[in-house]
Amino acid sequence: MTKWFYYSLFIAFFLSDAIHTSAQGSKVHFTDVTARAGIDFKYTFGDFTYENILESSGSGITVFDYNNDDLPDLYMLNGTYIEGISDPEGKVFKNTRNKLYKNNGDGTFTEVSRKAGVDDPHWGMAAGAIDYDNDGDADLYVLNYGPNVFYRNNGDGTFSDITEKTGLRGPEKLNGFIKWSIGVAFWDFNSDNRLDAMVGNFLAFDPDYVSPLTPNMMPHPSEYKGQATILYQQQANGKFVDVTKEYGLFFPDSKCMGLTIYDYDNDGDLDIFQGNDHQLNFLFRNDRLKFTDVAVASGVAANSNGIPTGSMHGTIGDIDGDGLIDLFVSDLRYGALYHNTGNGIFEDITEESGIAGALAGKGGWAAALFDYDNDGDLDFFSANGTAEELKLQYPLLMENDGTGHFYNVGPEKSKYFSTKRSGRAAAIWDYDNDGDLDIIISHVDLQATATLLRNDGGNINHWLGLKLAGKNGPAATIGARVTVYYGGKKQVHINQWATSYLTNNDPRVHIGLGRNRTVDKIVIQWSDGKTDVIQNPVVDQYHTILEGTGIIPD
Repeated sequence: MTKWFYYSLFIAFFLSDAIHTSAQGSKVHFTDVTARAGIDFKYTFGDFTYENILESSGSGITVFDYNNDDLPDLYMLNGTYIEGISDPEGKVFKNTRNKLYKNNGDGTFTEVSRKAGVDDPHWGMAAGAIDYDNDGDADLYVLNYGPNVFYRNNGDGTFSDITEKTGLRGPEKLNGFIKWSIGVAFWDFNSDNRLDAMVGNFLAFDPDYVSPLTPNMMPHPSEYKGQATILYQQQANGKFVDVTKEYGLFFPDSKCMGLTIYDYDNDGDLDIFQGNDHQLNFLFRNDRLKFTDVAVASGVAANSNGIPTGSMHGTIGDIDGDGLIDLFVSDLRYGALYHNTGNGIFEDITEESGIAGALAGKGGWAAALFDYDNDGDLDFFSANGTAEELKLQYPLLMENDGTGHFYNVGPEKSKYFSTKRSGRAAAIWDYDNDGDLDIIISHVDLQATATLLRNDGGNINHWLGLKLAGKNGPAATIGARVTVYYGGKKQVHINQWATSYLTNNDPRVHIGLGRNRTVDKIVIQWSDGKTDVIQNPVVDQYHTILEGTGIIPD
């Protein structure tokens, strides 16, 4: 009797805790504050008609603190009129440029791209922000349809174009047509404490090609040739050199849509997941600088029906709290959620997770695994819209029940999730530094405005935010494994913010703690092999952790 009495008390306490946390999560609401915040970005694809694959692909979003004031700023990329591709009436968009929004710290932003010198006039796709020269501020690499541009941060709120000095403009053409870059993954692949860059390139776009199969619709991606992804190694003088072939990574007909760099098999080195459009995905296992594609053997090459779909990007996170990092790949069918079994093998659980049914037919682009209600598990977001035709779809916000099963809660959280749009990039960030995660989405529909959704109520639960700083610069931070122990539980996170289509999220690690008011310790396994342990950090605030030193006092 006594044993069952105490057992009943335990169950009652457990259920009470779960119900309480769920009740707190139910109070979360996302408020559209786009206009109020001063985000006046409007995407253009060069004219007024939606007719080719370049126009359908969308524009990127990059979150970074460009002026070192501890406020996340926003860089949004734009299309533009291109002679020979855009319709003639699109000349009104000839000078459309990217926009940099400076965070004012009061919930508003000021557009400063021209003043800062980063209003690149090319057709922008994505941008990677990183301190490549270890001088303490974030530089900006802009990836374009056409020549790429590298901006060095001058440390005074302005940037200088040093593309020629770095060698990162890229070739004029790949596979016979204009180079089309879609993103960059920075990492120190050869452990020399210098950041290298892997640039994803998409396909050889022929604007004059008309599909014999669908002459009244844009050609399918499979009807074009691909373009090789390029690995650039940084030299001691800051110059980057193409070493793609040297390391066995040259695939001239691949159609990369996204690169995710992380240690998928937890063996101490960083691997490469490459999402490919209507081709089998790549998973390049790093074996002491010998890269082997193990996507088929690992189970992440195709979807649950064995079909290579229009994959976008690899989004990573531990969906069920088992300490293993799982992988979601957004695509134009219903996505693929791969559960990490712990032995280098992934199991496709898209259907049983609830995601397949919710995403079917919507066309998924940017996706995120993030803890919107700070209850200690990762929830799911997807920006949606069909590709070949401009058909609007509902975006998705799905809540995790804690075991890796998701259910749609979007319509009860915001009117945005009950409104059809055609989304592309979407960044997760805490723009107001209040401890809960906000969302900003870019769209290619004819409305074409961005949407900033402020999270209201997610910080009712406790949380912890971490900014990692390497002793010798950012090389050791990328892909670092962060394990947080609290209340008899643990969470494992990867310090990797380039995990979504055309998107760089908030570079800080965000951990939801539920009702837990304390954290026992944080263990950080840096990418250079070193380990730090932080005891009893204060919760409900952001901390900067310097490798080998610990928390840096504010």
